[in-house]
Amino acid sequence: MLQKSLFKKPNLKLEGEPAIAAVPMIDCPGCRHRLELPELEKEYYVCPRCGYSHKLTARRRIGMILDAESFRELDAGMESRDPLQFPAYAEKLEQAKAVSGEKEAVVTGLGSIQGVPCAFFAMEPGFMMGSMGAAVGEKLTRLFERALKDRLPVIGFTVSGGARVQEGILSLMQMAKVSGAVRRHSDAGLLYTAVLCDATTGGVAASFAMQADIILAEPGALIGFAGPRVIEQTTRQKLPAGFQRAEFQLEKGFVGTLCKRSEQRSLLGMLLKMHGGKER
Repeated sequence: MLQKSLFKKPNLKLEGEPAIAAVPMIDCPGCRHRLELPELEKEYYVCPRCGYSHKLTARRRIGMILDAESFRELDAGMESRDPLQFPAYAEKLEQAKAVSGEKEAVVTGLGSIQGVPCAFFAMEPGFMMGSMGAAVGEKLTRLFERALKDRLPVIGFTVSGGARVQEGILSLMQMAKVSGAVRRHSDAGLLYTAVLCDATTGGVAASFAMQADIILAEPGALIGFAGPRVIEQTTRQKLPAGFQRAEFQLEKGFVGTLCKRSEQRSLLGMLLKMHGGKER
């Protein structure tokens, strides 16, 4: 009687057969083309085919912009509470921490760019779309106060859906609090440069993102208060193509210039030196 094992396909490897390493792939939301992750990393996470800028974590931006091993994080343990006992907010906070690997939607600290010291912040899109709650506002306020005390310029990367609704008025209060810290820093004659990334909207766009002395933007970034869909639904009018994108804001004078990711470190370093920054 024939045995079933005779019909099984043998799992044999040829002697000396080289192992084929799987290359991690990622689908581009812009053109739907599959890209090799090493290729994307080499292009600063900008699709070489369609120019779509993939979302960057705060830590990845820090690694791209600041000098190696220069970053010293501030207020790393600060995180949001649930002051209003908003339904499911506590669970969303825990989920955001797990997804992003961060305790909050912004990372702040001190570092240097091309040898010039600065205070630095980068918002984390993976943490509830970079939304601003009380902890985010407090971390940013402390950063500007530290920069004022140490007489340092501030470099910031904004990416946010706006004020965090789950914290209500406490979230909205951060707009005024951070704006006050930015003003005191500015009154002392210190430089603040912001790089607006996709997307910078809501209460963040309406406060510290647009209060910088020099405002740069990544190409294609959505920048505005209310989103295009909300505006169209409210006004019942069709908006022009590219409305609120970085190129549109540049044309209207809200942005100083567009800056590709591959050029950001060199441009920011030059700006710091032009405004009195000295290498250490």
